[in-house]
Amino acid sequence: MPAAEMRRALFVSPERPGLGLGGGAMRSESVLQYLRRGHAVDVVTFQLREHSKSSAAKVVRNAGRLLRGRPPLFDRYAGYEGQLPTGRYDIAVVEHFWCASYATRLRSQCGRLVLDLHNIESELAATHAAALRGPGRWAQQQFARMYRELEREWLPRFDTLLVTSEADRARVRHPDVRIFPNAIPEVPVPQVAEKGAVVFSGNLEYHPNVEAVRWFAGEIWPRIRAAIPEAEWLLIGRNPEAVAGLASGAKLTGPVDDAIAELAKGRVCVVPLLSGSGTRFKILEAWAAGRAVVSTTIGAEGLGARDGEHLLIADTAEEFSGAVVRVWRDAELRNRLATAGRALYLERFTWPAAWRQLDEAGGMY
Repeated sequence: MPAAEMRRALFVSPERPGLGLGGGAMRSESVLQYLRRGHAVDVVTFQLREHSKSSAAKVVRNAGRLLRGRPPLFDRYAGYEGQLPTGRYDIAVVEHFWCASYATRLRSQCGRLVLDLHNIESELAATHAAALRGPGRWAQQQFARMYRELEREWLPRFDTLLVTSEADRARVRHPDVRIFPNAIPEVPVPQVAEKGAVVFSGNLEYHPNVEAVRWFAGEIWPRIRAAIPEAEWLLIGRNPEAVAGLASGAKLTGPVDDAIAELAKGRVCVVPLLSGSGTRFKILEAWAAGRAVVSTTIGAEGLGARDGEHLLIADTAEEFSGAVVRVWRDAELRNRLATAGRALYLERFTWPAAWRQLDEAGGMY
């Protein structure tokens, strides 16, 4: 379609879209590429005010947010209306609920508003609270309540909501909710040598991943090492310093250029998540790498994967360590899970498959 005839779209994201930048950025890139198939797109990402990342500064900021009734990311990404363009658009796609408050400004200049919910933030905060103890648990419970109130206020301001799965669709009330699965480009299985390693990947500053590392290090990894003394534990991802004090016995690789190739070097990929919403890119990448996965129920939520066919699911430390040891020792099981997982990825979770599913649901219109 000639550029002059294309519809105009505005794409608003709190983080830069792209591959290799974390799960949120990868989802945003998939949505952006879908939008560009039929629109001339202007992309806006916010230049944020600097703030301290020290633990003390976070405590002070969050105490203020509790008093003001504004949960962290919703508060962090508010107040940047001046960075939005002023032109007319046929459609605006807003990434993350954190930016939902821009609907007020965008409604006057856009024919249609779409909100892409990477997570249901109230559910994410509630499951985070359940995994914590003490004051942190109480604080997350309050943030979950605030998010529920904000969702009731802001979700109706959008014409269409995008969610990652049926599970998340059931968590929101809106007349037009469409599933756009998390997905990655189709890639061949990397041709790399396998190491004797259990592998976990993700942004290691993201609180569900921090919880997962803490639980795995304290309760699961010692059981695995007792059964398989030669095993290594690899942690792949950005911000390794965030878990350096938690991950006793792990090798921290830091960020890598190709996460799928790194996952392919492992023997078993683990997803010991205790909280979350949306669906997990780390499982999609492991399947793309042709590797077997052991996950908690919440880690595998929304993917339609069947326990024992596409991965193994375990929710206690004893069950999880036992599942890892079983997959490690049983090459036939390991290969069967890897083959079925990759087949499911190719069927449902590549970019063309996700775009096709959204097209069948009516697209962005």
